[in-house]
Amino acid sequence: MSDAGIKYIPSNTFSYYDQVLDATSMLGAVPPRYSWNGGEIGFDTYFSIARGNASVPAMEMTKWFDTNYHFIVPELGPDVNFSYSSHKAVDEYKEAKVLGVDTVPVLIGPLSYLLLSKPAKGIEKTFSILSLLPSFLSISKIISELKAAGASWIQFDEPTLVLDLDSHRLQAFTSAYADLESTLSSLNVVIDTYFADLTVEAYKTLIGLKGVTTYGLDLVRGTQTIDLVKSSFPKGKYLFAGVVDGRNIWANDLASSLSTLKELEAVVCKDNLVVSTSCSLLHTAVDLVNETKLDDEIKSWLAFAAQKVVEVNALAKVLAGQKDEHFFSANAAAQSSRKSSPRVTNEAVQKAAAALKGSDHRRATNVSVRLDALNLPILPTTTIGSFPQTLELRRVCREFKAKKISEDDYVKAIKEEIKKVVNLQEELDIDVLVHGEPEVCTLSTFETCYQIALAIKDEVEDLEKAGINVIQIDEAALREGLPLRKSEHAFYLKWVVHSFRITNCGVQDTTQIHTHMCYSNFNDIILSIIDMDADVITIENSRSDEKLLSVFHEGVKYGAGIGPGVYDIHSSRIPSTEEIADRINKMLAML
Repeated sequence: MSDAGIKYIPSNTFSYYDQVLDATSMLGAVPPRYSWNGGEIGFDTYFSIARGNASVPAMEMTKWFDTNYHFIVPELGPDVNFSYSSHKAVDEYKEAKVLGVDTVPVLIGPLSYLLLSKPAKGIEKTFSILSLLPSFLSISKIISELKAAGASWIQFDEPTLVLDLDSHRLQAFTSAYADLESTLSSLNVVIDTYFADLTVEAYKTLIGLKGVTTYGLDLVRGTQTIDLVKSSFPKGKYLFAGVVDGRNIWANDLASSLSTLKELEAVVCKDNLVVSTSCSLLHTAVDLVNETKLDDEIKSWLAFAAQKVVEVNALAKVLAGQKDEHFFSANAAAQSSRKSSPRVTNEAVQKAAAALKGSDHRRATNVSVRLDALNLPILPTTTIGSFPQTLELRRVCREFKAKKISEDDYVKAIKEEIKKVVNLQEELDIDVLVHGEPEVCTLSTFETCYQIALAIKDEVEDLEKAGINVIQIDEAALREGLPLRKSEHAFYLKWVVHSFRITNCGVQDTTQIHTHMCYSNFNDIILSIIDMDADVITIENSRSDEKLLSVFHEGVKYGAGIGPGVYDIHSSRIPSTEEIADRINKMLAML
């Protein structure tokens, strides 16, 4: 970033697992079951929390807002004792400073940390996590240590400000930063939000926070926030204008970004307008330089993290009167090429999508009829689908990509792996077999999803013709793509559900359709899950308590099959037979 000309370089953004777990470690908010006895939190405790160990399971993991990034959910109760237990933020600031780079240390903000937490097991539902705010403000020790190390800037990420917050929670933001004001004195304080628009009330709360000098805003997804800035921006404050999309792999439309910046120049003092990305760049790939096999046209459409910081600097130079005409011309040509290229438009698929009828969105019979067709036993067993990729399988994939082995040799190796996986499941007497997905070396708006659904539909019908009578169609990202604002949920859920139903509307009653969703909260989308009309849904539940399942029987009737996971494949811990049986019995009592 320094070489790319970035002025305000963040630190404490590297994580061995996720930034919320880093904050939990920094605050010493470790549940007693991990037998941590104080002091600096080491890797043993850190990874026991994340992955579990021989004695205890991992903490719950869930999705980071509407991304496919995950975080470990803090477990808090009235007896939590926040204590400064990880000096990572200070150590990384000092490390950069030794290299001659003065950075902006980034911390999860106090309100977002608390609002993303859950009550620890055994704590009453009535417990208010926000009641912990006064004791949480022990983060002042961390701030003081950063100041002593020479930091002149500090950034608090408060992404929960973009959610639908009531007045009580917004007031908590005001109170927290008022209490921190004296500790933050002499620092330039950035409050960064991202992933969506701010409401009018949230924006007013943000710009009214005590001791804050800078506001970081996502102006890619937060297009309405631009109007809020234009209507009212505090005099003398800085704006980190997030006009370069940090969440995708595409080159930014620099002309559009520049137009937004020019609008903001009329409101924000030119010296205080800082070009930025819309969010952290951890959501995109690292550097295009490693993509040596892409042709020039496709490569011109792309920008990974290393290229996005160059885009940021190019836009900043324009504001300083130093426009790189060649860079902007090349970007404009790439934008035009991508819009008009036949590589992104398939007329046959577009016609098929346009011809979809109402009957293409729904199977003809009820799920209860279809569930009886296979005559499976009570509590049938299966797995989600993916088996671990062995070292040998990874070698085969690598050599095939490098063209060191033929396609025939690759297919032979894949078939051999499938045979091993199927034989293993038959030996274990698994009821519904999977093929293990050994060929998945890499995984890959509205009309686009319909087109993809039609392609999946062809594949599903081919599998059915080949004699397969249980087909799993994963929709793991359904919750991930859900807009953060409730007012936008209905339209999104309508086309997502329709897209899913297109994939399997033509199969026979004797073919079961399974779907899988991972690490999600289903409470606010249960009606849409029912409307998907899958025969069975499998969900991750090994890290969650039975409360996650309550939505499937409280207030709504979910008539399809439910497969809650009981074995955490992301942890090396092997649960006992008794533990798994106990979980199953609790699930049966719940369902």
